[in-house]
Amino acid sequence: MTVDTHRAARILIVDDNAMNVELTSYVLSADGLEVDAAEDGLAALDRVQANPPDLILLDIQMPGLDGLTLARRLKSDPATRHIVLVAFTAYAMKGDDARMRAAGCDGYLSKPIDVTKLAAQVREMLPPGIGTAIG
Repeated sequence: MTVDTHRAARILIVDDNAMNVELTSYVLSADGLEVDAAEDGLAALDRVQANPPDLILLDIQMPGLDGLTLARRLKSDPATRHIVLVAFTAYAMKGDDARMRAAGCDGYLSKPIDVTKLAAQVREMLPPGIGTAIG
């Protein structure tokens, strides 16, 4: 597989809170990342099939198909298991990190986001060589 470092990294934000999506999209787009969004797990599955992202910021508590169920589904599929999944939630309690990793999440970012650090945090979690060429 050839890594294209000349394209922007593709990020999919899966969150049912429109304000979270808007702010996160703005911050990441301003840093040169390509951003798409889905309001729930089922919409995320459609987006992943249409245009597979490099990384998914995944809200854990959503109606319908929740984040952990979506993570398990994506990681169990050979076509999508390479996508970096980052739990993106305000509801983390002690022990939740282990539960999120057991479901297939590769990392964790807490809400509310720190707009001064978010883009750098996301870039650190991208697969090596993806979206590293800026401008």
